[in-house]
Amino acid sequence: MAIWLTADSKIIVQGMTGAEGTKHTRRMLASGAKVVGGVNARKAGTVHEGLPVFGTVAEAISSTGADVSVVFVPPAFTKDAVKEAIDAEIPLCVVITEGVPIHDTTEFWAYAVAKGNKTRIIGPNCPGIASPGASNAGIIPADITTPGRIGLVSKSGTLTYQLMYELRDFGFSTAVGIGGDPVIGTTHIDALQAFQDDPGTDAIVMIGEIGGDAEERAAAYIEQHVTKPVVAYVAGFTAPEGKTMGHAGAIVSGSAGTAQAKKEALEKVGVRVGKTPSETARLMREVMQSR
Repeated sequence: MAIWLTADSKIIVQGMTGAEGTKHTRRMLASGAKVVGGVNARKAGTVHEGLPVFGTVAEAISSTGADVSVVFVPPAFTKDAVKEAIDAEIPLCVVITEGVPIHDTTEFWAYAVAKGNKTRIIGPNCPGIASPGASNAGIIPADITTPGRIGLVSKSGTLTYQLMYELRDFGFSTAVGIGGDPVIGTTHIDALQAFQDDPGTDAIVMIGEIGGDAEERAAAYIEQHVTKPVVAYVAGFTAPEGKTMGHAGAIVSGSAGTAQAKKEALEKVGVRVGKTPSETARLMREVMQSR
């Protein structure tokens, strides 16, 4: 079992013919993911990496039955690419692009809501989503872990990889990198709900970071709705207060948004929080060994 991405998922790549799109299309294909085509209006009707290139997302869906799009277009064109995917009602749109203006993200997220939330957006500025042994949509390495029964949701790409690797002997149902931008589509809470409902997931790792209140809101949701064990890590314990951090554009002011405040909110609802990624992996190892 997995959430949102399965062995049956058919993936198209918006921006497949660009350098990053080409590189990661090759990598996704090598991992066994069902990539069925690409989208580039200027190169419609051509073949790239052995796959057809379509002029629009709607054409790609009509011809291939695609239900996932991975977006590798430059920041200036990301908003239009995502809105096109929303108009085509593709169920899942994974936006890898970094540096998307927050105003643009806000606009396409609101557009998805106005269109009835038929398209789930993951990202932007994220590594994507991987269901090991089944499919891989984005840039998460396919060979660092195994299929298993841990669910992972993370703001950080590199910490996603580290936890997947350290817990590779237990393996993962699905790992979701939601991205660290101030405005994102899918949230911690969305993933927590999906993992709670997934019979193939026994326990959940949640990775957050300083700034904002997403982790505090996730803690409140866990208290009310999540019965599966959750282990967490909050990046930024050593960050100085008042310092704007580069990764998430997060600002820490007083106690609001600090790693310690988030840790306390999570522990208050029964979530075990590691002080380092490796300690977090150890805590999850204890959870899985006790089941």
